[in-house]
Amino acid sequence: MNILTYDIEDWFHLLDIDSTATEAEWGNFKPRIHANVERLLELTLRHQHPATFFCLGWVAQHYPEIIRRIDELGFEVASHSHMHQLVYQQTPQQFLEDLKRSIYTLEDITGKKIKTYRAPGFSIMRGNAWAIEALLECGIERDSSIFPAERGHGGYDNFGRAEPSLLNCSTGKIKEFPINLGKFMGKTFVFSGGGYFRLMPFSVIQSLTERADYVMTYFHPRDFDSEQPVLDLPISRKFKSYVGLKGAYKKLDQWLGQNKFIDIATADQLVNWDKAQRVEMSSH
Repeated sequence: MNILTYDIEDWFHLLDIDSTATEAEWGNFKPRIHANVERLLELTLRHQHPATFFCLGWVAQHYPEIIRRIDELGFEVASHSHMHQLVYQQTPQQFLEDLKRSIYTLEDITGKKIKTYRAPGFSIMRGNAWAIEALLECGIERDSSIFPAERGHGGYDNFGRAEPSLLNCSTGKIKEFPINLGKFMGKTFVFSGGGYFRLMPFSVIQSLTERADYVMTYFHPRDFDSEQPVLDLPISRKFKSYVGLKGAYKKLDQWLGQNKFIDIATADQLVNWDKAQRVEMSSH
């Protein structure tokens, strides 16, 4: 099961960077999202793959035509929050209000219920049961916010198997589609999105894909934009943000051509949830 998803945000929506932290800073940058999203749409349509588009409510608010086009082409529109803030840096009330705002904005444009969510930076962690409770309160049925390993933006180590799972909290359960992990030369790592995908050779990515029972991708429009401005970032962060940009679009084209992908809504129908791993979410 290979699942194709995109996080629809602009090139300057970088986390944990002071110069791009909030809407107050975003006005300093020229948008590049229209052309970058269109390239992804063209590529995905050409390969005839369904895909889930996790859209920022902020993008929908400022450029509703982008969301409308994604929806009209038949792709699943999902929420990626409204203001692109890390979950654990918000209070439960702030998170709930941001979530509601994103859902209402996207539903006003598409006229369809938003059922799927992904947190910026995969920042739902152990102890964030309140975030799952908020998702359930807002009618979200499927989540893809768990990064089942250590990560700069939190991560959820010891999550269990990196596969579709049920997250249990006091108010109910939600279907979780975490990021997958792959093993190569004895080491476990992520290969299916972001800088990991850009950095690794295609032969390794394809080999890991063929061996995996479950692959969850996560791409951003900026991952394929080699002409985007380069921000003044710490060296390690600059490497992660800009490595492999020139060859990434061609690599994605090749990957989509050699493998079958589905969206999260379709994957939901294929999973046997009665036998899925169950993970108890706590508030501590």
